[in-house]
Formats: sequence, C-alpha cells, structure tokens
Amino acid sequence: MAHDPIPESQRRMMNTMAQALDEAFNGDVRPKKVGFALLIYNLGEQLEGTGRINYIGNGRRDEVLTALKELVARWEGRYSKTDTTQ
Repeated sequence: MAHDPIPESQRRMMNTMAQALDEAFNGDVRPKKVGFALLIYNLGEQLEGTGRINYIGNGRRDEVLTALKELVARWEGRYSKTDTTQ
C-alpha cells in the first residue's frame, strides 16, 4: 500500500469535513461522546495490497482500529454479542 503524503487538496477537504462532523456530533460537549472515522479511497482502484485509503477521525488510532475490526466482524457475520454481566 502506498504511504505517500495525502494530496493537499484531499487533506484540506478531509480536515474541513472532520471539523464539521465533530461539531455536528459533539458541539461543545467535553469529553466528546461520539467518535467517527472518515475513509477516503479512489473508486474502481485495486485497494487490496496496492491501493490507497486515507482516514481522518476524532478518536485515537487504536480506538478507530477497534471500531473498524468490530464493523468488519459484523459485516462478515463473525460478531456475536455475549452477556458479560454476572
């Protein structure tokens, strides 16, 4: 996967959209209650192993990774909710 810098035009647009999303979801609430990640990729491009996917979000990288893993598990039917109360 390419690790080149994000093109400036996309970087500016992604930052603007991230600020707008954060404002819409969280406003002035602190600590923030809603996290998000915006993924950007080129349609029709081979992504697996060779493509470019950029993301921006308002959470820590490890939180975004956890959220993405859970999303993929749900989409693939591998997620099952377990009751952990005792």
